[in-house]
Amino acid sequence: MGEWAVGRVAKRAGVKVSTLHFYESKGLIFSYRNAGNQRRYSPEVLRRISVIKAAQKLGVTLEEIREAFSSLPDNRTPTQHDWEQLSKQWNHQLQQRIHYLERLRDSLTGCIGCGCLSMKNCPLYNEDDKLAAEGSGPVLLNRKRESE
Repeated sequence: MGEWAVGRVAKRAGVKVSTLHFYESKGLIFSYRNAGNQRRYSPEVLRRISVIKAAQKLGVTLEEIREAFSSLPDNRTPTQHDWEQLSKQWNHQLQQRIHYLERLRDSLTGCIGCGCLSMKNCPLYNEDDKLAAEGSGPVLLNRKRESE
């Protein structure tokens, strides 16, 4: 059981073969070639894929996952301790996103609903269209997000 074929890994991990190839192209997982030039994986690749899938559900980008993996000694597969450290870091990012989304939710009817996104008709948020000088689009929403 030292080497797994790509189809076996895909089935066991619950992803498509093309997903494995994509992850490999991004430097997230690694394979080697056997004597017949067929792609093979070590069983520990399942842990890497599990970490990738869990992190993605948290909204962590593939680039952030790759950076986290590359920070591990010898680019090893994350251990339980590594996962604890990575999850603490990603938890902070998730909390920031949650706070941003809560502010967006709370201002949804008052801000977006009234058309105050740098338009002239909002006496509460944009009296005399002062926000037009800051650019187009959702100026107030962008300002809140940039300040995070």
